Amino acid sequence: MTRSRQHGMGIFGILGVLAMLGFFAMCIIKMTPPYLEFLSIRDIVTDIVKDPDSVDKSSSEIRRKLDYTFNTNQIYELDWKDVEVYRKKGRHYIDARYEVRMPIMWRIDAVLKFDDLLFEIGDPTPLTTSP
Repeated sequence: MTRSRQHGMGIFGILGVLAMLGFFAMCIIKMTPPYLEFLSIRDIVTDIVKDPDSVDKSSSEIRRKLDYTFNTNQIYELDWKDVEVYRKKGRHYIDARYEVRMPIMWRIDAVLKFDDLLFEIGDPTPLTTSP
C-alpha cells in the first residue's frame, strides 16, 4: 500500500499570498481618499456646468464660484486656481483635469490621473478632447 502525499501550499506560499494581499490592501487604502475627492470635484464642476445661470456668467464669476465651493467642500488635492475657465468661440469651458502622485512604499509611487474633467458650460457630459 502506497502512502498518498499531501499537496498544497507551504508556509512560504501562504506568506507570499498574504504579502501580496497586504500590498494591494495598502494601495487601496491610500488611493481611496484622493478618489473620493475626485468624485466630489466632478460633482462640483458638473453642478456648475449644469447651472443655467453659468451660461451668462463671466470666467471670473465662475472661478469665484469654484473657489467658494472648493473651500466649502474642503477640496485639497486640486486648487481652484489650477482649474482653467476659458472662453473659446463664444463658449465657456472648464478644464479641471489633474493627477495625483502619492508614495506607496520605498520607490514605488502611484499616479491617479483624472482626465475626464473637461466640460463645456451647459453640457454636463465631459469632452474627450480639448476644443
